[in-house]
Amino acid sequence: MIIIPARLASTRFPQKILANINGVPMVIATAQRVQNLDDVAIATDSEAVLHIAKDYGFKAILTGEHHQSGTDRINEAASKLSLNDEEIIVNVQADEPFIEEAVVQSVIERAKSTDALITSCCKKIELVHVKDPNLVKVILDANGNAIYFSRSAIPYDREGGFDGYFGHLGIYAFTKKSLQTFCALPYAPIEHIEKLEQLRAIYHGYKIAMVEVQSQSFGIDTPEDLERALKFFKH
Repeated sequence: MIIIPARLASTRFPQKILANINGVPMVIATAQRVQNLDDVAIATDSEAVLHIAKDYGFKAILTGEHHQSGTDRINEAASKLSLNDEEIIVNVQADEPFIEEAVVQSVIERAKSTDALITSCCKKIELVHVKDPNLVKVILDANGNAIYFSRSAIPYDREGGFDGYFGHLGIYAFTKKSLQTFCALPYAPIEHIEKLEQLRAIYHGYKIAMVEVQSQSFGIDTPEDLERALKFFKH
C-alpha cells in the first residue's frame, strides 16, 4: 500500500500540493507516478484535497490536523484501512511529482528482505551539493543500514579528496506494525536538533535499511523549486 500524506498548509509555499504540474494538482501528479506499483491512498487534513483525490479516482482518507509529521498522518490513515500487521506501507511525499517508479519499487523490494524497522533510499551526490542543509546526507554501515542522517556534510572529510557522499531521498517503507512502533516512540533530542524524524528510530536503537538508487527527482519546497523542476523534466 502506498500512502501519500498531503497536508495542505505549507509555510514556504502555500498550498503547494495543489500547484499545477502539467495540468493536474501536484498531489495527483505524485499519485499517478506510483499508481502502477500498488494501491494508492492519499491521507489529508483537507476536505478540498479529499474531494480532488476522489475526483481523480484515488482513495482518500481524512485525517486530523494535529499531526506533527507525514508519518503520523499515514499511521492514522493505515489504522482506518483494512491492512494486516505485515502489510508493507510506503510513504511517498506529496511534493515528489517526478519521483521515478523504479525508485519506489527498489524501496519496496528492500523492505521485503529486511527486518529493519524502516526502509528508505539514497543516491550518490555531487560535491557541490554536500553543504546544502536542505539536502539530507546519510552514512551507511557495511550491511547497508543507516548509521546517521544529517543536514551537515557527513562524514567530515578531514584530509580532502572524499567523493562518496550519499543524499537521502525521503521515501519510507514500513510494515503496519513497524509504523505503529515508530509512531509510539518518544521524540529524540537529535531529531529536534536536526529536524529529521527518522533519527528517532536510530536514537532508540532500531535499524533503517537503505537501498542505493538512481534518481533525478527532487522534492518541491518553494515556487523556485517548482519552476526549476518543470524546466528540467520538460526535457
